Amino acid sequence: MLTNQPNHITALFPTRQWRVGLIGFGCVGQGLYDILDQRPEAGFIISRIAVKNPTKARTLSAERFEFDAELLLADDSLDVLVEVIDDADTAFWLVSESLRRGRRVVTANKAMLARHLPALVQLQRETGGTLLYEAAVCGSIPVIRTLEAYFGVEPLHRLTGILNGSSNYVLTRMGEEGADYAPALAEAQQLGFAETEPSLDMGAFDPRSKAVLLAAHAYGAFLDPEQVLNLGIEGIGAVDIAFAASQGQKIKVVAGLQRLPDGRVTVLVTPQLVGPDSPLYTVDHEFNGVVIEADFAGEQFLRGRGAGGHPTGSAVLADLAALRQGFAYQYHKAAEAPEYAADLEVEIYLRTNEPRIIDLLDFSEISEEADEDEYVVGYVALQHLIRHRDTLRQYGAFVVRTGRLRPIGEEVETVAASA
Repeated sequence: MLTNQPNHITALFPTRQWRVGLIGFGCVGQGLYDILDQRPEAGFIISRIAVKNPTKARTLSAERFEFDAELLLADDSLDVLVEVIDDADTAFWLVSESLRRGRRVVTANKAMLARHLPALVQLQRETGGTLLYEAAVCGSIPVIRTLEAYFGVEPLHRLTGILNGSSNYVLTRMGEEGADYAPALAEAQQLGFAETEPSLDMGAFDPRSKAVLLAAHAYGAFLDPEQVLNLGIEGIGAVDIAFAASQGQKIKVVAGLQRLPDGRVTVLVTPQLVGPDSPLYTVDHEFNGVVIEADFAGEQFLRGRGAGGHPTGSAVLADLAALRQGFAYQYHKAAEAPEYAADLEVEIYLRTNEPRIIDLLDFSEISEEADEDEYVVGYVALQHLIRHRDTLRQYGAFVVRTGRLRPIGEEVETVAASA
């Protein structure tokens, strides 16, 4: 027994620090640097840092930075590369080129991953490189690792989540204060919870990218982001918050991934009514939350900070530690990936002062109308919502899912997609 002890100690306390090449020094890069600076016993040291702008003021001395990321890719003395820039196209080139060279890579770029994941998975298989990206989804919440390592082979019935802290903060403040959208967004921007140009967050493009990544691990489904309905909160008003409250519910931007009774899978990312019976009801402000409903394990709930330098930097650190232990995503469920379903009807609350929107969506059933508040509740084909989502944004229409789905042509509810 004692002869094995040194190996266990070595695994827990590595004798050699891994050299990290860091590409990007924004919020996440700075957060990772701070964490490793405070925790040298973690066994990682940032040896080289590449950035784009040589004139930008930074917290470290100028000699710590260089400006050609390709030099880091070619440096075989680096054990791992960490890519945390905000340019999806450049990030794809950096990550794919690193994998072609058989490198270990960590990235936090969810938009790039959602667009190119099949190609990156194929590159890893061909070259032996390894790519991890826990930091790309939900900041500090270990949801991808949980899906991959714990639920890698167990079937999942449903995964629902609040995946964007910026929009969640705005919705929380509107609910607390009865405020309109614009002042709530301005407050979020002032506090650093929302970007100066907030369309990716408020239009649900950011959580859509994250949902695409989750679909690959939860179901083995590799989706084109354009397949997935995403509707945001740009058109929300106090009347919508009041409507939800009258039903004893809140409005949250929810990513819903669900296996249907026929075995197919669908993914929706829109505002949704959430009641007190859901764990997501109490996920407020900048926090994220994910509910996993497994066939055998039952319901699991993960909650944590979804953004920020230190929370997201902690996810990067977790990936670094996993790489050192030889961990790699296996995508077990991809071998029997389910068919993607879009031939469904979704029950929605729609508020608009443009009658043509109602005609465009072609409701198959209307259960409630309120002319004075300009809203209607009823079933609409999912394909109509996808086809006309840009028009909905253009006219400032606001859409909320009630959480109910059904196959096209059904007159009774057959699938309950609760949050």
